[in-house]
Amino acid sequence: MRAVWQRVSEAEVIVNGDVVGSIGNGALVLLGVTVSDTDRDVRYIADKCANLRVFPDDSGKMNLSLRDIGGSILLVSQFTLYGDCRRGRRPSFTDAAPPEQARGLYLQVAESIRQMGITVETGVFQADMEVHLVNQGPVTLLLDSSKQF
Repeated sequence: MRAVWQRVSEAEVIVNGDVVGSIGNGALVLLGVTVSDTDRDVRYIADKCANLRVFPDDSGKMNLSLRDIGGSILLVSQFTLYGDCRRGRRPSFTDAAPPEQARGLYLQVAESIRQMGITVETGVFQADMEVHLVNQGPVTLLLDSSKQF
């Protein structure tokens, strides 16, 4: 499982002209699921998303987590995070999980984060979405449950 985690002051997802998910201070998380992902990957990514210490404390040091600041997460499914561009000019998506598997694990990540007391808004799985955000910092981090990076 891969995630692009972005610290934001606000973010929203629009589908067919309607806002379907919106947050203030927190994180926009783009989530990709691969064919080999399991509950272990869900737990790893959910824990990282909720507990990364990248929000400034009183002295301006990145030392606080979403839980510490009462922030929210906007979780958006993005299968293209498993696009393999090493050969040719067209990405291969063979490592991306099929929609049925990916949807279930994506929803598990959202629920796992909610169980930690964090508000989670989502996009619409498999929809053509517009994602708007104001990145703070900017702070953008890459997460990989198989720890490839």
